[in-house]
Amino acid sequence: MDGSQLGVVPTPRALQLAQSEGWDLVEIAPNATPPVAKILDFGKYRYEEQQKAKDAKKKQRAVTWKEIRMAPKIDDHDIETKIKAAARFLDEGDKLKVTVRFRGREMAHPDRGRALLLAVGERLKEHGVIERMPLLEGRQMIMVMNPVRVPQVQNAPGGAVTVPAAQQPPPTTPSQAPARTPPPAASPARTAAAAPGVRPAPAAPRAATPAPRAAPASPAPARPAPTRPSTGNRVH
Repeated sequence: MDGSQLGVVPTPRALQLAQSEGWDLVEIAPNATPPVAKILDFGKYRYEEQQKAKDAKKKQRAVTWKEIRMAPKIDDHDIETKIKAAARFLDEGDKLKVTVRFRGREMAHPDRGRALLLAVGERLKEHGVIERMPLLEGRQMIMVMNPVRVPQVQNAPGGAVTVPAAQQPPPTTPSQAPARTPPPAASPARTAAAAPGVRPAPAAPRAATPAPRAAPASPAPARPAPTRPSTGNRVH
């Protein structure tokens, strides 16, 4: 069929319609009122449902339990080794059960085991959270921890990534803004030409530059007048 809805149809008529088309009448939602059925190929429908179930099963992850056992009088070096192993288990996504076993007269001081478990939970707070607080069961005290799930980064609408406030650049103050160079003033000729229908004002006549005067020639040195013999009588 083309996927169109036929509405509320009696069952015999729906069976007859499916047989006439060469398909099967499959009930999809039997608990609905009225029940919902589809006309389709039942073999293909069952195959698709099996594939969906397989894909869902592949995506499921089995919950794995890990356990760490300690004694109330554990050494500092040993507890460091236990905490490193517990952090690795929680980082891998496993649930962790921390157990403190009491032996002999240690049962008289269960508060030591409780304090030890709470201290371990405090040191593992970056890797897991306490699901069940320390609880005494017989001769052992048990605490359960779950791994910390890493939060996913969500994108803002439009594909933009949301940036935390600590990573955003500080706003630029007016004093830090670079000074802008003012545009050069338009020349009078351009301003007049830009206005349509306005004739440019005639340019003012420029004063003629006087030609440089020639320096006066220096006077030639005066020549001595030639001496002529005197025509008077010579006195002896």
